[in-house]
Amino acid sequence: MIEVIPAIDLIDGKCVRLSQGDYDRCTDYNLSPEDMAKRFADHGLTRIHVVDLDGAKASSPRNLHTLEQIARINGVTAEWGGGIKTGQALKDVFNAGATYAIIGSIAAREPQLMTEWLQTYGGEKLILGADVRNGKVAVSGWLEETADTIDDLLARFIPSGLSQAICTDISKDGMLEGPAFGMYTRLQEAFPDVVFTVSGGISSIRDIERLDALGLRRVITGKAIYEGHLTLKELQRYAR
Repeated sequence: MIEVIPAIDLIDGKCVRLSQGDYDRCTDYNLSPEDMAKRFADHGLTRIHVVDLDGAKASSPRNLHTLEQIARINGVTAEWGGGIKTGQALKDVFNAGATYAIIGSIAAREPQLMTEWLQTYGGEKLILGADVRNGKVAVSGWLEETADTIDDLLARFIPSGLSQAICTDISKDGMLEGPAFGMYTRLQEAFPDVVFTVSGGISSIRDIERLDALGLRRVITGKAIYEGHLTLKELQRYAR
């Protein structure tokens, strides 16, 4: 059964969502991240995807205090992304309570450093974050495109132990129009030893049911929860 991972995106310590990665199209839900994490955990959704959008823009983590508060919630494990550009930032994220760290920009720009981190921390702790726009990986909070495709990054890091990847189709993210089903099934078939997390576009429980039927193993959902298209009660059946 697919694992559902609810999302908390942070700006100034608040829960927000962007549309297609655009900081100018930001919705502030005026909700406490800690309260949301508790609600998720109460419904059995204990692995939580937390993105520091301030950190992604600033190239260093900016909401670690919020991470500390989330990580203290009983049963919660946090996967954290945003601003991890140095070894010290990576240590800070783990010290603040993250169970997993999502590495995006560094993987694309400094592959040797990503390889070193994989060798130090292992593929069970580090997750490749590959955000795709027009077939190319975007970095720095989705503000810049690179020459790499998701396939390029996977082929580069699997020999060093990479086993988890979150792939976001930016054109789908926050649009509530359904995920890029074809992209994820292709990736899962091409790289069967990698656990892919579907990210972007979830609009209803039907999308999750279809992904489950296709054999995908993890899915992130955020905006659909915050705007009432998905209820936590519906998602309870996927609790781990």
